[in-house]
Amino acid sequence: MKLSTTYFDKPGKQNTEETLVLARERALKLGISKVVMASSHGYTALEAARVFKETDISLTAVTISPSFSDLGWYITDDEKQQVEAAGVKVLTGQHGLSDGVAEGYYEEHTPGAIMADTLRCFSQGMKVAVEVSVMAAEAGLVMAGETILALAGSDHGCDTAIVIKPAYARKIKETRILEILCKPYEA
Repeated sequence: MKLSTTYFDKPGKQNTEETLVLARERALKLGISKVVMASSHGYTALEAARVFKETDISLTAVTISPSFSDLGWYITDDEKQQVEAAGVKVLTGQHGLSDGVAEGYYEEHTPGAIMADTLRCFSQGMKVAVEVSVMAAEAGLVMAGETILALAGSDHGCDTAIVIKPAYARKIKETRILEILCKPYEA
């Protein structure tokens, strides 16, 4: 099997459109019916709703808990309403690779932190794409072992797209990244 991967010169929001188009094309080719994406304030989710319009592909925007409000990463009620009005489900939860209360105190030595740091060797978006997949599985929005598409980015927008079979957090080693559609060359 020969597949191609797109590498972006730089990470960031400017890659969102191309990432979404690549994701849409691959999802349709593989018959993937579910896409999960990181979306802190709704930009990526709204862009995905536009690009995936006129498909039967289910879109879920994954946001993180209100505990990150002080960092500006928490979706507002107005932003959430706009995303849902565009037909995108919104899931808000704890980071999928965090170790709960240990995060922030022992983070460099916890299993979740070690896995997160390993995925960051590929890119920040790779870490987040795996994380939102786990979060969606934990919430029952995708099935563990189901082939889905996951999108994420380095800060704003998305620059990473993968085909993945997520696992539940307690069985994280069963997660399988099947394809890397795109990512920043260096991040």
